[in-house]
Amino acid sequence: MAGPLNGIKLVEFAGIGPGPFCGMILADLGAEVIRIDRSSQHGHGNTIDFQHRSKSSLSADLKNPQTINEIKKLLSSVDGLIEGFRPGVMERLGLGPEECLKVNPDLVYGRMTGWGQDGPLAKTAGHDINYIALTGALESMGRKGQTPPPPLNLVGDFGGGGMFLALGIVSALLNIKQGGKGQVVDAAMVDGASVLMSMFYAFKASGFWLEQRESNLLDGAAHFYDTYECADQKFLAVGSIEPQFYSVLLEKLEISDLKFQDQHNKELWPELKAIMRERIKEKTRDEWADIFDGSDACVAPVLNLSEAPEHHHMKARNSFVEVDGVIQPAPAPRFSDTSTHIKHSSVKAGENNDEICAKYNLDRSCFS
Repeated sequence: MAGPLNGIKLVEFAGIGPGPFCGMILADLGAEVIRIDRSSQHGHGNTIDFQHRSKSSLSADLKNPQTINEIKKLLSSVDGLIEGFRPGVMERLGLGPEECLKVNPDLVYGRMTGWGQDGPLAKTAGHDINYIALTGALESMGRKGQTPPPPLNLVGDFGGGGMFLALGIVSALLNIKQGGKGQVVDAAMVDGASVLMSMFYAFKASGFWLEQRESNLLDGAAHFYDTYECADQKFLAVGSIEPQFYSVLLEKLEISDLKFQDQHNKELWPELKAIMRERIKEKTRDEWADIFDGSDACVAPVLNLSEAPEHHHMKARNSFVEVDGVIQPAPAPRFSDTSTHIKHSSVKAGENNDEICAKYNLDRSCFS
């Protein structure tokens, strides 16, 4: 059975990070995604790039006016476009929103940038760490007295970028189904990451959040919400916030000190954390994992990339799948009436030139 986006056709201009991630999410859900690669990359590509799985590739010289006309012809037959260039680049190529919506008034034109299409920083360079620095997210993470750690590029590129663009594209497609018209989706990582911080801005407004790191319930200050080192230098993640879960935590740790009954007394948190730190160091991570497994203590082993696919829960849900001999995260979310699957691994640039040109009646001589 096909995925929920079966029948949706998208063109993705090759890039890095959040744009390809958005395309992967939509391809995983069943959309046909045609990646346009630079002609200079024809025949090249990393077949283990999961962000390009299930996509086809058309290599093209974007500086050739005839090729641009053929791409416009392709865009007249698809539902949406994904691009992640700096503002103005697509316009200079002759493929800006105005030009493309002329050939396809129902086109959803998805634009992925860090700073957005306008604003003082719009045309300047940046990366995930820069974008989230302006949102309050980066300053809110990390230990007191230390520099904020780079949280991989999950918050800006993927959570605040690619996922928001995917949601925006699907929302715009639904709007067309309800009688609307094609439009531009301006997905900026500074906007998306700010939205991800909504709960913490609400906490701050209500007086529940202090701006000093490691001073709050969810930033590592509380003894019942933090990570702990075990006897084997591996780690345990503890998140026993609710009292009924906290009581299970204390039971499993065999802690009976009455001070622990005053769970939310911030004055006691450093002392209680020190006691827990010493207790958890008495056993290995996997010994604790066995003790807590299946309980409501909200405790989990901290796994690395090699261990995660082998955890019994992840295996039971098939959260990771093997494609062409390579283990990778499975498509998500899951649907009760439509299936999602990885059609194939990433293809090399231009590998599908012949079939794409034939399917969309494009002039094959215009493509590498």
